[in-house]
Amino acid sequence: MTEPLTPRHCSSPALLLACLFLVFFTPTMVASLGINYGQIANNLPSPENVVPLVKSIGASRIKLYDADPHVLKAFANTGVEFIVSLGNEYLAKMKDPSKAQSWVKTNVQAYLPATKITCIAVGNEVLTFNDTSLTDNLLPAMQSVHTALVNLKLDKQVSVTTAHSLAILETSYPPSAGAFRRDLVKCVTQIVDFHCKTGSPFLINAYPYFAYKGNPKQVSLDFVLFQPNSGIVDPESNLHYDNMLFAQIDAVHSALSSIGYKNVCVQISETGWPSKGDADEAGATPENARKYNCNLMKLIGQKKGTPMRPNSDLNIYVFALFNENLKPGPSSERNYGLFKPDGSQAYPLGVPAINAVSTNSSFGGSGSDTGTTPSASLPPASSSSGYLAITSDSGRRLSRCNSLLLYLVAFISLALHLQC
Repeated sequence: MTEPLTPRHCSSPALLLACLFLVFFTPTMVASLGINYGQIANNLPSPENVVPLVKSIGASRIKLYDADPHVLKAFANTGVEFIVSLGNEYLAKMKDPSKAQSWVKTNVQAYLPATKITCIAVGNEVLTFNDTSLTDNLLPAMQSVHTALVNLKLDKQVSVTTAHSLAILETSYPPSAGAFRRDLVKCVTQIVDFHCKTGSPFLINAYPYFAYKGNPKQVSLDFVLFQPNSGIVDPESNLHYDNMLFAQIDAVHSALSSIGYKNVCVQISETGWPSKGDADEAGATPENARKYNCNLMKLIGQKKGTPMRPNSDLNIYVFALFNENLKPGPSSERNYGLFKPDGSQAYPLGVPAINAVSTNSSFGGSGSDTGTTPSASLPPASSSSGYLAITSDSGRRLSRCNSLLLYLVAFISLALHLQC
């Protein structure tokens, strides 16, 4: 079988640009590439100047961590689909049906149909914060927001979901044995039942980077970067895996099947690779970031499914559009962007250069809206503080939530050892 073309095979700058150009401009990819648009920075371009950047990479879907009116207005009549979000800190308020309906009217209905809002993400990685109050409020908040959509006759075009960390898994070795944490099974089952009843997707944030960072001597870099490698075989299913992300996704599929849900739509709401990190952040380089995203987008463009779900399109949102200079944590947190704040590429993307765009200082540290202030009873449309530590929190959980990444590390190490 001919090896797929990857950056490693491109022996000249011209060939490399051609490879990356195909990745970003393959027509079949346009309908499926998503990008996370975070705003934890004080130097980002105005949303109007972001529109051509999004188009330059062929993205047709954006996930926001808020419902920023500036962004939603700027993308009106562009055809770009949006997931807007409600932060963890507002879950208790969203249990109130009247507050949920007011929020939906103000932050969703007001922009339809010009801006194509197709989903509302209620909370982020709630179940792995081990906060009983947040966990107890999550499903009721999702239900209230969905009820508001039904009342406003928007439920056929806008769905409701929430994003989870992979740390909700207790077992992932091998992927066919994937299972949820026992203490979360009841809650996860109720949420998945909600998805089945409302037709909404199950969202997962997945970062092979953290597995490599935690064990760079044991985890194959080619395996996590989608580079050519011999891969591993799941001894239970006999399925072959040549990259870690697919193993992670199929571990989630197995976990869902284990609680009786075999046909739930799984989407990857976040995945990416940092182009810069601290001295102890192995693998955080522009070259590795370029390989990860180039190869990932090539797979998205091919509409290639996972070994367990070969006929299912990958629904993936790359993290992230910009480097965000005010995110806390290690240096990697501020360097996941495909673009720098001035609109230049963080590393070669193989797309035509776009003139540097002016920054808008009104997008402050929280990405806050400078427009109309919402009523005191409603959450503001600005970026959720829960987003401040999305990726860094996932990284910290590596040490205490070995259920996914460390099982996969052991899986890979064993397979590679046997092959040698």
